[in-house]
Amino acid sequence: MDRDDVVSWQRRTHDVDAFDSLHPSDTEEAHVLAVDDSLVDRKVIERLLRISSFRVTTVESGSRALQFLGLDEDKSSGHFDGLNLKVDLIITDYCMPGMSGYDLLKRVKESSALREIPVVIMSSEKVLARIDRCLEEGAEEFIVKPVKLSDVKRLKAYMRRDSRESNKSETGNRANANRKLREEEEEEEDNNYDESDLSASSPSPPACSVSSSPPSTSSSCSSFPSSAAALAAMDERRL
Repeated sequence: MDRDDVVSWQRRTHDVDAFDSLHPSDTEEAHVLAVDDSLVDRKVIERLLRISSFRVTTVESGSRALQFLGLDEDKSSGHFDGLNLKVDLIITDYCMPGMSGYDLLKRVKESSALREIPVVIMSSEKVLARIDRCLEEGAEEFIVKPVKLSDVKRLKAYMRRDSRESNKSETGNRANANRKLREEEEEEEDNNYDESDLSASSPSPPACSVSSSPPSTSSSCSSFPSSAAALAAMDERRL
């Protein structure tokens, strides 16, 4: 298919699963931050998100989005009541005055606290260089407007993947900790076993008696018969 006919681009670092569950849970609405300088487009995306059972916060600029996320350095521009509200996904327009959607994407991915939040870019212009740049920077998808309900439904998969990778990471960390603890316990048991063996398994040498006969007679162990007695026994058997 010609790239000019495509209306949505996705990163190739993962497969998008069926949209059958939400993050963080099926009973809690996922929260999406929608950013667009157009009032009409904000209303459209807000309606589509609410139809798809998302909780939505809309802002009109990248700087307001940073303020909501707690990343802005200008504290004089106002305050959001929901500043500490958890955001599960960001969907932003590309072309906006002041700060573009690409600049907002970069700020989010540069933040150690927020870089795991999935970001989707949307635009009315299909400029391939922009699309490639956004995907390389870490955007999950680039959607050409008008945004459709099927586009919004795909967002669930990105949040589901983020939850699965987080759980996988936590499970792996716990498994590594348990493995290290077992190795330390086994090493301690081996050391204790070796020490007890060294004291218990060393046999004491058999007691030897030294004959009081002349020096030409060698010392012999009391547990064995003398050579003369053995020869006498063999002579008796021959008779």
